[in-house]
Amino acid sequence: MTYQKKIPVSLDCGLHLFMEVVNGKWKANLIWSVYSGIKRPGELQRNMPKASRRVLDTQLKQLVQHGILSKTTYDELPFKVEYELTSLGATLIPAITCIAQWGEDHRLELEKIITA
Repeated sequence: MTYQKKIPVSLDCGLHLFMEVVNGKWKANLIWSVYSGIKRPGELQRNMPKASRRVLDTQLKQLVQHGILSKTTYDELPFKVEYELTSLGATLIPAITCIAQWGEDHRLELEKIITA
């Protein structure tokens, strides 16, 4: 049985659409990591050691479903999977860069609030 959202996705606002795509603890990190080049799941896991493999796999699957990443599976032994940023996914890079810069610009005050 798969998870069913209790609240339907609102499609009437660009911000809601954006949040539907990038909402998830590791999604922005996954997008940023794949931005630097094609990545295999193990590489992504090493880049985010605090994330469980199950959560990363779930969020990677969602990013593929939303057209942000493409997944290539090679029919060989050992089994090989690679993720690549799509052209749609590449359009998120300026937004992620801007949000990351905001976090850096306000690091001191945010760290005080978050760790309080």
